[in-house]
Amino acid sequence: MITVSNLSLIFSDKKIFEDVNLKFLPGNCYGVIGANGAGKSTFLKLLSGEKEQTSGDIIIEKNKRLAVLSQNQNAYDSYTALETVFIGHKKLFDIMKAKEVLYEKETITDEEGYLLSELEAQFIELNGWDADSDAEKLLNGLNVPQSEFNKKMSDILPKHKVKILLAQALFGNPDILLLDEPTNNLDFEAIAWLENFLVNYENTVITVSHDRHFLNNVCTHMIDIDYFQAKLYVGNYDFWMESSQLVQKLMADKNKKKEEKIAELKSFIARFSANLSKSAQATSRKKSLEKIQLDEIIPSSRKYPFIGFEIEKQLGKDVLEVKDLSASLDGIKLFENVSFVMNRGDKVALLGDNDLAKTALLKILAGELKPDSGTIKWGQTVSSSYFPSDNDAYFLGKEQNLIDWLRQYSKDQAESYIRGFLGRMLFSGDQPLKQVKYLSGGEKMRCMYSKLMLSQANTLLIDSPTIHLDLEAIQAVNKGLEEYKGALIVASHDHKLLETVCNKIVEIGELGSFVYEGAFDEYILNPELKQKRSKLYANK
Repeated sequence: MITVSNLSLIFSDKKIFEDVNLKFLPGNCYGVIGANGAGKSTFLKLLSGEKEQTSGDIIIEKNKRLAVLSQNQNAYDSYTALETVFIGHKKLFDIMKAKEVLYEKETITDEEGYLLSELEAQFIELNGWDADSDAEKLLNGLNVPQSEFNKKMSDILPKHKVKILLAQALFGNPDILLLDEPTNNLDFEAIAWLENFLVNYENTVITVSHDRHFLNNVCTHMIDIDYFQAKLYVGNYDFWMESSQLVQKLMADKNKKKEEKIAELKSFIARFSANLSKSAQATSRKKSLEKIQLDEIIPSSRKYPFIGFEIEKQLGKDVLEVKDLSASLDGIKLFENVSFVMNRGDKVALLGDNDLAKTALLKILAGELKPDSGTIKWGQTVSSSYFPSDNDAYFLGKEQNLIDWLRQYSKDQAESYIRGFLGRMLFSGDQPLKQVKYLSGGEKMRCMYSKLMLSQANTLLIDSPTIHLDLEAIQAVNKGLEEYKGALIVASHDHKLLETVCNKIVEIGELGSFVYEGAFDEYILNPELKQKRSKLYANK
């Protein structure tokens, strides 16, 4: 159990938390949510001891082991993958290394013999004989190839490194798990495995995540950080959202009834206070009026941008035909013989193990790259717009402010129109005068969505639509793409977005492509389809 009492973190120029009181109990999974900059990751660092609070106490039950998901992919480059996992249980790892040193000696002293005996006893007590199999189970569950297990971390691809670091945090059944964005860069199968692992986990889990599907599947409680406070809600993310909105509505309705009562009493007092026969009643009403107190409704600090797409020209039936398309990068094959057809009404989820391959295909469709071979045929009515995963080229070194930057993509050049558009994207006051080269990742994304909406294209090509965005912006993007009336191809790691938006799947690999008409969950969870999909990849 972790007890947080009167926790505050205040810097000279900024307040993060004030008087936070919480208890975290075994058997529960707590999702920490809040707007960007609210202090979610900082809160985990306080719990882990990486940061020190200004005041208050964080008390962890005695003899309880705490594990933290490491964010530094290069910290263990001198170790093998299995060793990196073992390091997750430092006491066990230190015993293993101490044993190795002693067993490598040709002869040992009596004192070293006693030490070795003690180490063996501790090794058994910590289930050391199961360490190899336990670590391998975790790595297998997260789809790390067995060929990587004994490689140095410096020689392992980043997409596998993140999984190994996650296995490190999970290793040895820690009493308390602190997971900051554990689904980042995981494939959907690995996320599903992690969800199942955490659902069956009997200890305490505290996680920060922007993955709504993950929060809904694993969380028993939500910690909402807002206005320097951290409030506990029972239930998953969707339940928190519905209940918090309901509370706001009930308070507003209650105040509305009070306001109606106040208006009624004021009217009576105004009409009869000068009337001798009614003066006593008027005085009584006045006393009643003084007793009525409106509840203070504090609106959430969260803000939702407006994401909505208008179409200038309606689509015809035929949108896109891709036939036998192949592409490579620096001599390495990305995908081969990709073929699919898009018609009006299709919203395609573009899947594949290699993010570079998906990005390359979208760039080819956008006309920014040339394929090695194959053909692309667009329908005559199509007007397309491309949303890249890396948007730095649109901003770096630019001396323009937001107004001038967005004006170059707008048919209406009036400043009032541009400011109005930026206002809906949460750029208010003097913010539109900020130079675009100084924007944060999330601000750049909102600018790119402004550009995309102004295009009024009837076909959108979107690569990584939710990176750098907070949950509120992600929800706005999700809603906007759901309501979009045009055709769409989107490459994303956001499970909920793909499930609620897309009606067609195109998966690409080094050995071909696979097309599925239907919902994303049906595709991911179907074991027969999983077998067919594996044939797209050389290493499966």
